[in-house]
Amino acid sequence: MMDQPNHVPERLALLGTSAVDPFLTEELLTGEQAHGGIDLAKVVEPLPEDDARWSVEPIRGLVEDAMFEFGKDRTRADAWLAPRLHATLRLTRREAADKRLWNHLALAVAPDYVAWRHLSEPTANRPTRRIAAERFRGPADRQCFSRLWWAAELFRNGSDYAPVEVACGNQDLIHTVLRRDLIDHRPTAQALVRLLQNGKITSGREVNGLSVAIDAAGATLVYDVLASDVPRDPAPLSHWISEAGSALPVGRHELPTGPDEDPVPEEAVAALTAYFTELFETAPVRGRASAD
Repeated sequence: MMDQPNHVPERLALLGTSAVDPFLTEELLTGEQAHGGIDLAKVVEPLPEDDARWSVEPIRGLVEDAMFEFGKDRTRADAWLAPRLHATLRLTRREAADKRLWNHLALAVAPDYVAWRHLSEPTANRPTRRIAAERFRGPADRQCFSRLWWAAELFRNGSDYAPVEVACGNQDLIHTVLRRDLIDHRPTAQALVRLLQNGKITSGREVNGLSVAIDAAGATLVYDVLASDVPRDPAPLSHWISEAGSALPVGRHELPTGPDEDPVPEEAVAALTAYFTELFETAPVRGRASAD
């Protein structure tokens, strides 16, 4: 397994995408060796020194514990790490949309975790194990850490991260649904989790089929009318972020608590769960026998 870089910075910073490419060496992408870290530190843009959120130590602790805890069962680490990363790295959505932050986290702080989590298994066609470059500096639904943070942000139910564990336990839900704008509608996110919990959808093909059907139906039906959400109050999130410096480290055996926002109204989740269940019955699912 790849070791961590010889030089790990003490604080997160911003690393432009154009500055990333020279460090995506063959040794890194084949999981053999991380860069030294010193040269990379010369091309980053520092973040404010007085903000405790940018400390690297809590994040390093999380990724090291994840690698130790899950060993070879790498995909299971997503459901464990996503809520804890989100609760540790308390960001606004504007901050989280800055790819430079995730570039730095993946390449400078934890390339060993990226290698552990995303190094491919050898196959007959591709015998050399390899990490896709997009896991270091790719789009939000593919980059190693941004995909987990955004999954936690979009699937949490107010302060409750339990739905995040369910969502991140299904890789296809992250890969397929996370990239769709519709998932920013909180009742939709919670209804999808409910369908996973009650076993209505289980396989990747079923997730993909339902996602296509939801998109198609959304062209003629505004889901916010069918299942309206409560207005978002920005104050709880701002307060939660302001407490980052005094917050205790997130627990390893119990879920953390997110910002004290109102949960999604249960009647909205129930309405969409029923509607999506109906929709799924006629959704085109590859490999499913057609009804007579």
